[in-house]
Amino acid sequence: MADRVNTAATGVVAHSERLYLPWWGWPLPMAGAILLGVEVHLGYPSIPMWIPLAVAVPVMAALLLSLGRAKIKITSGDDPELWVGDAHLPLRYVGEITVVEKDAKRHALGRDGDPAAFVLHRGWIGPAVRFTLTDPADPTPYWLFSTRKPQRVVELLRGA
Repeated sequence: MADRVNTAATGVVAHSERLYLPWWGWPLPMAGAILLGVEVHLGYPSIPMWIPLAVAVPVMAALLLSLGRAKIKITSGDDPELWVGDAHLPLRYVGEITVVEKDAKRHALGRDGDPAAFVLHRGWIGPAVRFTLTDPADPTPYWLFSTRKPQRVVELLRGA
């Protein structure tokens, strides 16, 4: 995979990652969907077995795929930006940056957290990045988001 991809609309993408659900997160929910389909058939035996399965399994697959919709993207160029999910921020407003390791993330999301903060958390991803905002007009105190490559993200945020 190339490190930099040239796009016309947003400049140069310096980093991009999708926070998809890994393979080990699929078997249990899919088994639950199959059991739900079987249970519906047992409750309504006049319905053929394939109908509840044909509904429950694709609905669960769509739900699991939607969990991986969030994307982290950092663009470079004249006005570099950070995109976290659907939210974006010019990098000129990024203040102090810290990496929140897997063990400290529970406290950062819980008792040490601020309800006004922007948070994009995925439980299956260990580390996270947290940075304060320097924009006085923005009421959000900091951003906290999960990433699989926190050192790369911090390096790009500091480089801007």
